[in-house]
Amino acid sequence: MYKALSALLFIVLLLTGCSGMRVVDSQVNSFAPKAVPAGSRYRFERLPSQENNPGAQEQLEAMAEQALAKVGLVRDDQGASLSVQVSVTERAEQSAMDHPALGWNLGWRVGNGGVWMGRGPLFPGLDVRTSYWREVGLVLRQRSTQTVVFESRASHDGPWADSEAVLPAMLDAALQGFPTPPTGVRRVNIEITR
Repeated sequence: MYKALSALLFIVLLLTGCSGMRVVDSQVNSFAPKAVPAGSRYRFERLPSQENNPGAQEQLEAMAEQALAKVGLVRDDQGASLSVQVSVTERAEQSAMDHPALGWNLGWRVGNGGVWMGRGPLFPGLDVRTSYWREVGLVLRQRSTQTVVFESRASHDGPWADSEAVLPAMLDAALQGFPTPPTGVRRVNIEITR
């Protein structure tokens, strides 16, 4: 009976560990040379390079629109006093993991996600970890003068491939403290669901 109860408890712990929250920790650097009043209206502006992939840019702008609404800005393509440029840079990097040997060196090694037999991996691919680096940028300009009134960048490096969940958290981090964010580089943690 105790074995069955222990097994059930172990399974419950595994499932709750997988269904919880995760933290997107971003390095943020913001600049606010001019005050932006709450309720200001904006429209998105695109660089020529962003016009090459309009679908991806529209998705990014939809994420940014939600983040900007949280800080009190209103999208108004006709009556906007501000223009907003939003950008993202993403890359995936694979790195080999270390493999400390366990046992009597009889041809088996186990460690850091890899199981090796002899000179090669027993389960190929478990010895490689993929890390996803992303950076989002926001630049707000006064449309009448093209003066930058707010600029912010947030970067994050982590194991999650799902940009559609990570990027909104990074945009929220980039806007933390808006319209007068702290000066200097800071770490901002945003919790999202798994």
